[in-house]
Amino acid sequence: MSKVLLVYASMTGNTEEMADLVERGLESEGVTVDKKEVTEVDIDTLEEYDYCLFGVYTWGDGELPDESLELYDDMESADLTGKTFAVFGTGDHAYEIFCGAVDLLEKVIKEQGGQLPLESLKVESFPEGEDADKSVQFGADFARIAKNEKEVSL
Repeated sequence: MSKVLLVYASMTGNTEEMADLVERGLESEGVTVDKKEVTEVDIDTLEEYDYCLFGVYTWGDGELPDESLELYDDMESADLTGKTFAVFGTGDHAYEIFCGAVDLLEKVIKEQGGQLPLESLKVESFPEGEDADKSVQFGADFARIAKNEKEVSL
């Protein structure tokens, strides 16, 4: 089994905390995780992995954060066929578009041939309580997919 890449962007620490919880879920299933901030990753990095998770916060009215734009732009012209992804993020229901950055990443992954076997996970602000448990479970579910196990509790 290949290593899993976990890429995240966080401004206030909410999405970083969520990434930590997702990582805990991945590791609970025995998966090796390379966790990196989005500024440390380029399109060549993505090509090294068959399994990748993106954690992102939503900026403004449903946009990607600035630090994610370069990678996103490169993904728009990349061939992601044969790669498996999952997307999670934090947002605020006070805005018209809740977790719109998650939706943008899903769209580019699908358009470029990547697979998204899990429904994306969206959390209001900080992942605590039930949302923290869902984040750990999200990582564990993705780990089972990466290990080619068919039974995933969604």
